[in-house]
Amino acid sequence: LLPNAGIKVFKKLLTCASKVKEIIGPKKTLVDSILIANRVYDILLKSASEQNKKAMKIPEKSSFLVYSLSIFFCYFLFGIVQEKITRGRYGNEPNEDGKVGERFTYVLALVWVQCFCNFIFAKGMLWAKKTKKEDQTHSGYYAVCALTYLLAMISSNMALRWVPYPTQVVGKSAKPIPVMILGVLIGRKSYSWVRYACVITIVVGVVLFMYKESQIAHLPKETTGLGELLLFLSLAMDGLTGAVQERMRASSAPSGQQMMFAMNFWSTIMLSFATILTGEAKEFVHFATRHPELWTHLAMLALCGAIGQLFIFLMVAKFGPLACSVVTTTRKFFTVLCSVLFFGNVLIPRQWFGAVLVFAALFFDMFYGKGNEKKTAAAKKAEGDLADDKKKLIS
Repeated sequence: LLPNAGIKVFKKLLTCASKVKEIIGPKKTLVDSILIANRVYDILLKSASEQNKKAMKIPEKSSFLVYSLSIFFCYFLFGIVQEKITRGRYGNEPNEDGKVGERFTYVLALVWVQCFCNFIFAKGMLWAKKTKKEDQTHSGYYAVCALTYLLAMISSNMALRWVPYPTQVVGKSAKPIPVMILGVLIGRKSYSWVRYACVITIVVGVVLFMYKESQIAHLPKETTGLGELLLFLSLAMDGLTGAVQERMRASSAPSGQQMMFAMNFWSTIMLSFATILTGEAKEFVHFATRHPELWTHLAMLALCGAIGQLFIFLMVAKFGPLACSVVTTTRKFFTVLCSVLFFGNVLIPRQWFGAVLVFAALFFDMFYGKGNEKKTAAAKKAEGDLADDKKKLIS
């Protein structure tokens, strides 16, 4: 009846059994009393264990802040290394344009390196974690997510051929809106009106802050149509990615590491075919052979990208794709704001107004956007747990 129980525990259990016998009456034997006391003890021990686990978990707001800051920091370093690769020059040979060094122009190969390294990193995380929970998510979800993710990235990069960088940044700042809309239509997700208002306010604030009229005015008008179409396609793909991720969370709730592993697996396969068919893989290998220092830059890029993407998928798994899209959107805003604060750049009144909107919406959403929903869910769960414990004690 009492395996692995010490003498002290046994004495306490006998005392408890005698008390139980007094309560339940003389019809029950001492053995029955011990069984009942042992069952009560197990229920109380399980309840205490659950309370300890809850106490050890990081509070939700704290984990959200940790994930957000990690994403900001990792992708800040990622952007520096990426700019070094894509805008820098390799070698000392003069070119036809009169400048020294070759430019790195192999975009598909660069994305393939990132996806492959992210895949290896996620596989290592899963192996080290040794989780017993297997991923029950259908492979089709991951394949669609990988495809829409790649199409969104390629479309936004191609748009830079017809629109300037500020236009692309402002356009991509609206990413949370299609993520929210398609999350409701396809992902079967529901949001409160407070959350709708906060997200739209954040998007408006970022657009006001990032928009630069002087650079837009210098672009020929006949070239903006195709660029805007590509930006719209990129936003639509972002929304589809978020909607499919919501369906995955609702159906099988995969962990962040599992999502990272599967999506990068499919992305690597798709990009492998793309780089081989376009001939970019061969040209990339020749370029890297001529300039070995590229491998150091790629290693730094892969490390920053893998850690940053890990926190992105952790946020998607715990808080959903909408929260993640808001964080990645405001990341650009905070990057520019830090440059203003540290380097003394001047903001015009419109940008200050946009900054106020972003901060106000972020704090309001943090404290009130999901607060009522979480409290209601927690109250219902607590009532259900209490009712279950009462039933167990009565039985």
